[in-house]
Order: sequence, then structure tokens, then C-alpha cells
Amino acid sequence: MRFACLGSGSQGNGLIVEVGQTRVLLDCGFSLKETLYRLARLGVEPATIDAIIVTHEHDDHVGGVARLARRYDIPVWLTHGTLNAMGAAASLPIVNIIEGYAPFSIGDIEATPYPVPHDAREPAQFMFGDGARRLGILTDAGCSTPHIEAVLGGCAALVLECNHDAGMLAHGDYPRSLKARVGGRLGHLENSVAASLLASLDRSRLQHVIAAHLSRKNNTPRLAQTVLSGVLGCGLDWIGVADQDEGFGWRQIV
Repeated sequence: MRFACLGSGSQGNGLIVEVGQTRVLLDCGFSLKETLYRLARLGVEPATIDAIIVTHEHDDHVGGVARLARRYDIPVWLTHGTLNAMGAAASLPIVNIIEGYAPFSIGDIEATPYPVPHDAREPAQFMFGDGARRLGILTDAGCSTPHIEAVLGGCAALVLECNHDAGMLAHGDYPRSLKARVGGRLGHLENSVAASLLASLDRSRLQHVIAAHLSRKNNTPRLAQTVLSGVLGCGLDWIGVADQDEGFGWRQIV
């Protein structure tokens, strides 16, 4: 089982998960040309992608889904609320509706969706597994919940949103309404909140922790790495960072 990132942030998101011969793409917030470039950088032929799974309808997550799906006839999995919110943009060749956050399988990959507090119609985040190991994904959530913590506990790898630093957001140049949205319960995880969430989990199996969806204006990689490494008692460099431009390369889960 392995995973890699096309890019992470408000300008576009995409994550590849691979188990055996199965590949899925979680979100696609880039133009078709940019998506193909970023896939090629990871050595992935788009025709080998078995499914696109969508977390929610915001453009930095779905902006390239329809074009990629139509070009390569890739099935798309998403909630009914997300499909409705996409509206005319959801001109998809093959649609699979996620009902009631029920687990489903795509080839060798087991996918477990779970609800998160975010300002979208019916957002979902995901746990991916191969029957023995699990990869947890949590971005685009304004706060943690007991259910989120129960789902993510015991995973072998975790991609965790560290969107902003509270001080940088408060003193930055965002309009007051945007600050309230980003820092609110339906916005994005602040560094210390992400660290508290991580501290609450069963971390005994963790092989990888990646800080994701960092704001370019209201956070720095070092700040995110510092709070997460403080929980784990590890060096800063052990904490990976999902970059907006580069994403991150393949990481193996053993």
C-alpha cells in the first residue's frame, strides 16, 4: 500500500492511493493539463486510475474531476449532497453515490467515508485500507469530533490538515468575514487543534504523518511540523508536508 500527493492547498488538491493493482484519486482540483503533468511527475498514467473519490464540492477539490473523468471514462464516487452541489459541473460519465457514509470497496482498496464539520453540502473524509493497514485522510474540517477521533485511531499513516496558525490568521490581512469562516467550526483545522486531535489518537502504528492543506498566508511548514512533532516526540523532519506546488512523492505503508 502506498500513497502520494499531486498538491495540497487552496489552489488545488489531489491524492493518489494505491493497493496492489488498484489506484484511486482522492479529489482533483487542478485543470486537466495540470493534473496530467502532476500525475506524470508521480509516474501515473491517467488511464490506470480506477476511480475518483470526491470529498466535497469546493472548486479546489472538484475543479478538474469532470474533465479527467470524461477524458478517461473514470467512475466517480461522491455523496448525493456533493453531486447536487456540483450542479451542472457534475457532467460525469459514471457516478456512484456514497449513501449514509457506508464503507465500499474499489478493487483492492477498502474505503471508509466519514462525516466532518465543514461548510459544504454533504462533505466526507476517508480512511483507506488493504485489510491490514489503514491510511487516514482529514482535511477541510473546522474542528474535531469524537467520531473523527474514533475513525482515525490506529491508522498506519495520517494526512492531517494544519491549515493555519491562530495568531497569523488573527493578525493577517484577510477580511473579518473570511477570518471567521476559516477559523470557525465549519472552516479549517488550526495547528494546535490538529495537534490536539493527533494527541487523542491511538498512535502506536503510525509510520507517516503528513501536514496538509497549509495556508500560504496564515501558516508555515515549520509551525505545522513543530506542533505535530511535539505530540509525537520526533524530529521536525519526520513530519511530512503536503506542498501546494509539489505535493509529496510516494510513501510506502508496510
